[in-house]
Amino acid sequence: MSRIGKAPISIPAGVTVTVSAGVVTAKGPKGEVSEFIRPEFEIAQAEGVLTVNRPSDSKEHKALHGLYRSIINNMVVGVSTGHKVIQELVGVGYKVSNQGNLVEFVVGYSHKIVMQIPSEITVTTEMVKGKNPNITMECADKQLLGQVAAKIRSFRKPEPYKGKGIRFAGEVVRRKAGKSAGK
Repeated sequence: MSRIGKAPISIPAGVTVTVSAGVVTAKGPKGEVSEFIRPEFEIAQAEGVLTVNRPSDSKEHKALHGLYRSIINNMVVGVSTGHKVIQELVGVGYKVSNQGNLVEFVVGYSHKIVMQIPSEITVTTEMVKGKNPNITMECADKQLLGQVAAKIRSFRKPEPYKGKGIRFAGEVVRRKAGKSAGK
């Protein structure tokens, strides 16, 4: 059996999980998240614990077993405590500012990049003198949050020579030496 798939999911107080026609919905203090799960997978709920059971030992069902369990667990964690991503802009003159969910980036191009963040995500930006500007995003849906964070990172990926770019907080960028002097 899948080690991840057979692990039970504990449901914290204040969170309700409902399953109907292959759609799993989790509601909690941070919001509501829904996801489609194949109807042949059985999701059993008893005494605040959720378990995902696969219908057979076929290769496809084994592959989806742990995936579905992880998706449901991320939903439960998201609606109870939420997910958070912090990204920092490293580079001279790099700036970020927001008005609501409209975020404006200055990352070394001849123009500003303006991005509309989905309404499910809460965005805050911080620019402190002497530190790199950073953007903090919080959301109940981990998949949506990761997708938006990857899109923001794609505006200016960290480069290996000077380390400039948009990176996740705590991310280590492997540095290269660059050209060495002639002889």
